[in-house]
Amino acid sequence: MKKNGAWRLWLMAAAVFIFSSLGKAQAQDEGGEETRWFSIDSLNAGLSEAPKAVKRTTPREAVRSFLTLTEKEDFDAAAHVLNLSELPPSEQRKQGSQLAKQLAEVLTRGEWLKVSNLSGRQDAAIEDPAGKHPQTGVPRRNLKLASLTAEGETYDIRLGRYRVDDKEPVWLIMPDSVSSVPLLYEEYGPSLFEEYIPERLKAPLGILKIWEWIAIPIFLLAVGLVGLGIHYLVGLMARWLPSGSPSIFVEQIRMPVVLVVMSLVTQMALDYVVSFSAAATTTFRVLLIAVLAWGGGAIALRLVDTLMLRMTRRLVEKDGAPQSREDRRLLTSLYALRRLIILIMVTIVSIYVLSKIQLFESMGLSLLASASVLTVLVGIAGQAVLGNILSSFQLSLAKPIRIGDLIEFEGQWCYVEGIFYTFIRLRVWNERRLIVPVTYFVSRSFENLSVKSTVEYRSLEMMLHLSADIQCLREKFLEYAKEEEDVIQHHKLSCYVTGQTEMAQTVVFYLMTSDPYSGWIAEMNLRERLMAFIRDNHPEWWPRSIMVVSQQDIARGEGPNSPKVTMTDSPSEGHHR
Repeated sequence: MKKNGAWRLWLMAAAVFIFSSLGKAQAQDEGGEETRWFSIDSLNAGLSEAPKAVKRTTPREAVRSFLTLTEKEDFDAAAHVLNLSELPPSEQRKQGSQLAKQLAEVLTRGEWLKVSNLSGRQDAAIEDPAGKHPQTGVPRRNLKLASLTAEGETYDIRLGRYRVDDKEPVWLIMPDSVSSVPLLYEEYGPSLFEEYIPERLKAPLGILKIWEWIAIPIFLLAVGLVGLGIHYLVGLMARWLPSGSPSIFVEQIRMPVVLVVMSLVTQMALDYVVSFSAAATTTFRVLLIAVLAWGGGAIALRLVDTLMLRMTRRLVEKDGAPQSREDRRLLTSLYALRRLIILIMVTIVSIYVLSKIQLFESMGLSLLASASVLTVLVGIAGQAVLGNILSSFQLSLAKPIRIGDLIEFEGQWCYVEGIFYTFIRLRVWNERRLIVPVTYFVSRSFENLSVKSTVEYRSLEMMLHLSADIQCLREKFLEYAKEEEDVIQHHKLSCYVTGQTEMAQTVVFYLMTSDPYSGWIAEMNLRERLMAFIRDNHPEWWPRSIMVVSQQDIARGEGPNSPKVTMTDSPSEGHHR
């Protein structure tokens, strides 16, 4: 009995659970109907029965049917794809065809609409086999076809799914979108110019109409002629201005100004003179925004370059490098500022262009799906470039070298002429230019001869005979050194014998110079003067070679050219007596 009672309790609990689940499922199903369509009492009561040519089961069928009917100029039938509920029934027939005609022009000219991208399902649910989209499989009852701007306001053209009583639901242009059609038609409708175009030229030919294939080349030619005129006028202005920074700036912005003016003229012509189809208009719009943004950024960058050039000319001395340490630091900071301005401008221009052409909205999930792959590819391909850019910023901030510094790099004396994004330009002492990648430069050791001060202690070495009078040479060296303009701190002048052999001695003269290059010249001058003094007054001080000739060699008549004669040379080669 107890077992039977337990079984009854289990059966009752299972029945309650099943009935409750069915009730919840039914409630969810009933509530789901409200999210799959808009329930209405009547639909376009002022229109007659929809012809069979009107297909409205799916969003793709509805838009394709509407565009096909309007191309055939069957606007009465196309009006059945519009929800005219905001119009009185008596006005729906009359205004419906007119609104259908206007909407067809707006969709053709306003935004490049791809019907194949619309959903082909009745419930317009998103199909994502991978299941990554959060709304995969969820029914939708309204979709956005296009987003257009008129008089500074944005208007959406949307499709909605409607159901009357127990009839099949259909997709229609929503009433709010229908009410905005006249305003959008004023913005995107045909221009006055098109009234004079013959009807046979208005027939479609591919993605454009016949007259557009003829008008677009003529339109581009006219804009190009305007650009040539602006290029000539800016050139005249550059020649009229006085020489210097103003004329240089005007000459540098010549091409950016031409592109900006051409883009503005093109935009004005598209707004007030002629209106092309959406395919051409969208292409023009993207190009105009990119050209306008690039031109404005280029003009701002040329202004920065001109200001930097003016400051550089003020700071740089006759030898091509600023002498003051503070000037070199300032010029290096200006170069770093220029690179920072370029990065900021490129970023701003890119964001502006992307926001205007709505790249993320048009590409949608495909862009997000490929973002990680593109990031990896760009990172691998641009690793060297990015490394150079980061290294250049490191040099500009840490300042181990500055513009105008004299450095010794890989055995060559060089002046630092410029620190750019990916390379450093060095001016070698013989006026050659050495271009070094930044990453290569920072990975090598170099000697900065100007990091603290350009003053350098130099030494001049001479090999002389043991009989040379060092005190006499010391006095002559002090006399000659004080006459050199680039020799400074005369109290540090000195002369010492630093080595000797059995036949010669090494004499070293020490001097302090204002900078390495001037010090090298002063050292050469002092060497020449000391050599001239010894040659003219004490030629016996030069190192001598000793030749040993035996008595037997003399008796045999063998001279110095005999291979048996022993020659003992001094350490200084090339000086034989």
